[in-house]
Amino acid sequence: MPKIIANLIKPGNVLQHDGGLWVAVKTSHVKPGKGGAFAQVELKNLIDGRKLNERFRSSDTVERVTLEQKTYQYLYEDGDMLVFMDSGTYEQISLHKDFVGEDRARFLTDNMPVEVEFHEERPIGIALPPSVALEIIEADGVVKGQTASGSYKPAKASNGMRIMIPAYMEAGERVLVDTETGEYMRRAD
Repeated sequence: MPKIIANLIKPGNVLQHDGGLWVAVKTSHVKPGKGGAFAQVELKNLIDGRKLNERFRSSDTVERVTLEQKTYQYLYEDGDMLVFMDSGTYEQISLHKDFVGEDRARFLTDNMPVEVEFHEERPIGIALPPSVALEIIEADGVVKGQTASGSYKPAKASNGMRIMIPAYMEAGERVLVDTETGEYMRRAD
């Protein structure tokens, strides 16, 4: 693993620190009037989600970890486990729903491609596509007096999720939903 000086830590870097894997969430470089400069780094543990604020002197070095990313295809849900398959080798892995996260697992659809991050052959993260197409199965009626532009109404998507959609849309239409925020983006093509 390559060592880097603390001043080069950027948000998104994965570091080996205190016997664990940490991702840098926020970094700020401070040069006080008295004393040496330092980097204030907010870290998040990739395994258990703990947060840590760490102060590194500019002369400190840290181990930067490179993660291997592989594209997998979501197959099915098996109890509390989600089954994914490597499209090239047909190797299957099962990840616990808690590992993926309940909020993110609801976006998974059959054969959806996802990026799984590995560190030393152990899965440590999963990245969904930025958006998914969902069908609206239930939409509330338009409230009298609402204008067509800028107003939204509640609706239920095919994955059971409640989202706000434009007032002119009805049940049966397909929409794109942001997988990070769970918000309506636009009508699906």
